[in-house]
Amino acid sequence: MARRGQRNWDESDIRFRPSKSSRPRTKDRPEHEDAEFGMVVSKDRGRWGVVLDSTGIQVTSMRARELGRTAIVVGDRVGIVGDTSGKKDTLARIVKLEERSSVLRRTADDTDPYERVVVANADQLFIVTAVADPPPRAGFVERALIAAFVGGVKPILCLTKSDLADPSEFAAEFRDLDVEVVLAGVSEPLDAVQELTADKVTAFVGHSGVGKSTLVNRLIPTAMRETGEVSGVGKGRHTSTQSVALPLEGGGWIIDTPGIRSFGLAHVHPDTIVGVFEDLRAVVEDCPRGCTHMGPPADPECALDSLEGASARRVEAVRLLLVALRTNNEWEL
Repeated sequence: MARRGQRNWDESDIRFRPSKSSRPRTKDRPEHEDAEFGMVVSKDRGRWGVVLDSTGIQVTSMRARELGRTAIVVGDRVGIVGDTSGKKDTLARIVKLEERSSVLRRTADDTDPYERVVVANADQLFIVTAVADPPPRAGFVERALIAAFVGGVKPILCLTKSDLADPSEFAAEFRDLDVEVVLAGVSEPLDAVQELTADKVTAFVGHSGVGKSTLVNRLIPTAMRETGEVSGVGKGRHTSTQSVALPLEGGGWIIDTPGIRSFGLAHVHPDTIVGVFEDLRAVVEDCPRGCTHMGPPADPECALDSLEGASARRVEAVRLLLVALRTNNEWEL
């Protein structure tokens, strides 16, 4: 006999809240076999401009829900579906992100663990630096070189305003790293720059005020990138605010990045930098455990000290990069 207030329960007593949607949930993602592929050339407030491989049309796209918060940056190769006509007020969806061949990353500072992808799939990085007004800063170049080396991007040092000062002394500081140097003063022809950038995806990075936007406008007259003068204290005024990929007339792309105030490298390990150079990579295998490769007195048994000739000079140049990596003093505008 059931107690007072107690009752027998059966399946009719089970209550449930009906789903608001009649569509069953699934973890399966659509294949999107009809997706058209192209290159991301712009990004602005949740909208990406994608130039399609098949038609050359630029299509405005949003990120599909199934991609979540996947980072999509200028230079990325993506697949899109929907309205790919490129007509005004149309919107397609980015549904696929291809594997990147190279990545240029930075962090907000040297203590920030969050990596920010600046550019994807660039073949080379033009590190644009003025030799005067404002004066060149080796720290900027060293940090940009590190980012290029570890990201699989070929670095090229591009010196502007060479009509104001002799660029040879500053360029010599990086000779032992086998970094190519090209001059791009306003009074100099751009034949060498055009030859280097033809049929390549080239990212441009530099302080504001060094003539980066002026150089882009000379290479691509239709770009009309805004330029700014240097202030009285030798600091540039920021003009570019968003990265954008611009097509070169003879083939290839220039990715113009905003002038940036800091280039944090918290994501980079010293061994990664040393490993970029083939003649150093094999030698450091003989270093004692925990070696920082900085040499005496910090590392009296560093195997890199056994090298001679050109390799020894390269060791000294690489150690300058390691010093730049270890310091938390950002180069600031």
